[in-house]
Amino acid sequence: MAWALLAVSGTVAGCVDVADERAQFDGSVGSARAEAASVRVDDGLAAIRGFEIDARGGGRLELWAQAPALAVTLEPGGTDVWTIQARNVMDGIELRGEGPSGARLAITEVARPIPTETTWQVQTGAAGPVRLFLVPPDLSGEGPWSVAVFADVQRCIDHVQDIYDGINAQDDNIRFALISGDLTPNGTPESLDRFQRELRTLDVPAYATLGNHELGSGQFNFHRRYGRGSFSFVHRGARFTLLDSASATVAPTADRWLDGWLDDGADALHLFITHIPPLDPDGTRNGGFASRAEGHRLVAKLARHGVDMTIYGHVHTFESFRNAGIKAYVSGGGGAIPQRLDGIGRHFLVLTVTPGEESFSVRKVRVFPEFL
Repeated sequence: MAWALLAVSGTVAGCVDVADERAQFDGSVGSARAEAASVRVDDGLAAIRGFEIDARGGGRLELWAQAPALAVTLEPGGTDVWTIQARNVMDGIELRGEGPSGARLAITEVARPIPTETTWQVQTGAAGPVRLFLVPPDLSGEGPWSVAVFADVQRCIDHVQDIYDGINAQDDNIRFALISGDLTPNGTPESLDRFQRELRTLDVPAYATLGNHELGSGQFNFHRRYGRGSFSFVHRGARFTLLDSASATVAPTADRWLDGWLDDGADALHLFITHIPPLDPDGTRNGGFASRAEGHRLVAKLARHGVDMTIYGHVHTFESFRNAGIKAYVSGGGGAIPQRLDGIGRHFLVLTVTPGEESFSVRKVRVFPEFL
């Protein structure tokens, strides 16, 4: 028995070490250098897909957004003209900029090939640093608005368009989607790139954390394309926190970040999303953290800070329950092999935020064909 306990302890410790390597990598997301130029995205809320000075002396910055609004510090390094390409952004997003003295920068939109991708040309004046702000069109909007949530696409990446068509067809003013992991079957660069290509037909941006299937062929393939595994942002009075639990644990570094995000979100609606449920909701699939003690600690922490809702993936079904009094859902119906006997196939959730109300409303939307 003592040997068995030591073996389990070693396994958990190994998971924590690996998870903390990813958290350390999270800390590098959103920063880059090219010759004398540098860039930093506040809170690391975008992956930098490209940053360079081209042969003609112009600068190029390509971002993959992980939040509706971004703030960026660009040190142009003597380069006056920059092309800024932003992917995974809201339709109608604006780019605004300020020079070192606070003067507005000259910015021209040059391309918007799809609703979630825009390119601008920016005159920086060469002397920096400058501040750039990506501003979504509805920051001051009124009335209800919604978010789509799904997870566990895995083997059904060939059919994920069914989900996107369903989201695009909703009349709930969906502003963005949230993905709680397992985008791909094995996390290879090729499968992650394929997932991005399929996303081009979704009319809204999709902000994702990773799942255990993204670890199949390299720790950081997801991060290099889509950004941080653990991050938090606010949109129109509601906070959204996505946490990396792909190794069935939370890294100590990410846990410290979570403390700050929970404090910051104490007075707002707060939705918490992670891939693996801290505690298995029904005991049928061992779908929880490697350590039940850690799972209990996390749920208790969320409850103490007044989190309004938690959503998980990993278990390929739909579950509605409560953990420590918090309304909770499992939504793992993106297309992975469904949990047997429950009859619940592919689906996504629509969460609606109504200003002035202190809760989210949720409905499940089935996707047909439900079983593939």
